[in-house]
Amino acid sequence: MTSPDDPDGTANHGLRTPLEGLQAPSWDDTIPIAAPLRLIAPTVENAWVDYNGHMSESCYLLVFGDQSDAFFRLIGIDEAYRAAGHSLFTVQTMIFNLAEAHLGDRLDLSLQLLDADNKRLHIFHAMHNAVSGELLATGEQMLVHVNMAAGKSSAMPAELQRRVAAIRAAHSALPAPPQAGSTIAIRRG
Repeated sequence: MTSPDDPDGTANHGLRTPLEGLQAPSWDDTIPIAAPLRLIAPTVENAWVDYNGHMSESCYLLVFGDQSDAFFRLIGIDEAYRAAGHSLFTVQTMIFNLAEAHLGDRLDLSLQLLDADNKRLHIFHAMHNAVSGELLATGEQMLVHVNMAAGKSSAMPAELQRRVAAIRAAHSALPAPPQAGSTIAIRRG
């Protein structure tokens, strides 16, 4: 939460997203919505590489989380929105690690809004190697809009729902990714 010494509410935590502290951009109904969205394009950092010589599994989620943050800002959720008492929380995540990313690899990320209602967003991330085009990982998430003071889910404001609906409409013609909706199980023959 905010205080006079911390007006944007960011001093009370350690983990920072690359866009943290930046105000959400103004929504412009005249700008076409990309399908899928391409919001960030990071390069694999040394801090993300583990003892196996490739990007560590937790860093796939870190990068997908940074892209989620960019998406939140696109629809209007930033520090001021959270300071007013609402946010989006992740309630479920499924990551498929399909190939290795290495130090210095440029990543091409995309985000597809699979579904939404007045409280929930179902999003899908894809991570490709920006040079080879190889699919490296996918991440699927269910997010819920939360009233932080009440400690429970709540409907998004009408303006947020309108923006989400516009993105959903733009993404409705995209095919469902093959990994979407998968569950973890040992398949037996």
